Amino acid sequence: MDVLNDFIIFIFIVGYIAVALEYYIKVNKTASAILMAVFTWIFLFVKKGGWQGFGYGEVERHIADASQIIFFLLGAMTLVELIDAHGGFKMINNLIRTKSKKKLIWIIGLISFFISAILDNLTTTIVMVSILRKLIPDVKERRLLGATIVIASNAGGAWTPIGDVTTTMLWIKGQLTTLNIMKSLFLPSFFSFVVAISLLGVKVKGKIQSTVQKEVIVEPGSKVVFLVGVLALIFVPLFHFLTDLPPFMGMFIGLGILWVITDIMHSKHECRKHLRVPYVLTKIDISGVLFFLAILLAINTLELTGILRQLAFWLDKTIGNLAVVATSIGILSSVVDNVPLVAACIGMYDLITYPPDSILWQMIAYASGTGGSILLIGSAAGVALMGLEKVDFVWYMKKVSIAALTGYLAGMALYLLLHTLYI
Repeated sequence: MDVLNDFIIFIFIVGYIAVALEYYIKVNKTASAILMAVFTWIFLFVKKGGWQGFGYGEVERHIADASQIIFFLLGAMTLVELIDAHGGFKMINNLIRTKSKKKLIWIIGLISFFISAILDNLTTTIVMVSILRKLIPDVKERRLLGATIVIASNAGGAWTPIGDVTTTMLWIKGQLTTLNIMKSLFLPSFFSFVVAISLLGVKVKGKIQSTVQKEVIVEPGSKVVFLVGVLALIFVPLFHFLTDLPPFMGMFIGLGILWVITDIMHSKHECRKHLRVPYVLTKIDISGVLFFLAILLAINTLELTGILRQLAFWLDKTIGNLAVVATSIGILSSVVDNVPLVAACIGMYDLITYPPDSILWQMIAYASGTGGSILLIGSAAGVALMGLEKVDFVWYMKKVSIAALTGYLAGMALYLLLHTLYI
């Protein structure tokens, strides 16, 4: 049956390459991931001899684990879209009152860093690029500031359980706990951001030539929706800590409350349909959600066949050093998607050998979150910038990659130093 294992590995590698080369082969990565997931499961069933060789409970457990992450993402994305529909994020414009490019790069970076700790890095990038367009009409002038948003969003998302999908995966699966991950990774993530932006800031000179001062249209109830939405997102880790129930339930509580509030505010006004949840649900990126589900299911097949366990043994025997393994994962995540990488790590290393909040899981959270900034295609934030601002891959590699890599390595070095001091 080793031949079937080879088939599963082959399908996974081909699918993975198709996902990584989405921009060049012009096939949506979700389509590639879905086919990869289905065919790996087909060969897994053949290998196991159908349901009898599996145990129904084992299959249910893996599907349930993947579903929890999907439910969480759906709730979070709906909350964020609802806030955005009300124009809640437009209030951030009031915080940016400078014409100095050097000051602007730090203001944009700091706002992106802290916002992405509550939102996800993809949403933060979209919101901040939209704001940037109102401040600087020239696309070429915006490029470096757009790169700043990507680096800051990825670094900011790494140190909280709801800021980056990979950290969320580790948190939901039990590898990380809320307070420990925030305490352990805030300084390395912030230091990574500071080092990278300091290097980028050297290239920025002069003042903003012109700004577009348009009247900000704020929808009815925007402040209430913004406040309740942000509180709902912050409430999720607290809910999980107090009840030990799955985090998606806490997310759904917040969504349910905000749904009731917006219905009460807007139900009597026919012209406000776009501000209610049913309309907002049509704006959700379902293809992105399906991508995460397909990747998680494909990784499950590698775990169930024992392939990931064998890979873990090989890494331990060949490299041996956890810091080198984790750092390599971060660099690799700049080339390929970090979601399957982290999902693979979860299957490779068990919680008995590496208990929750161990150095391995914290390093993986940091590495997968911030390492994606090294190349433009290494994170959802980078891909979003590529699509929104038509930033060229080669330009990013020449102008930004060295600064992002230096910041990434600096943050990892600081984490290891702090761990050594306080172990």
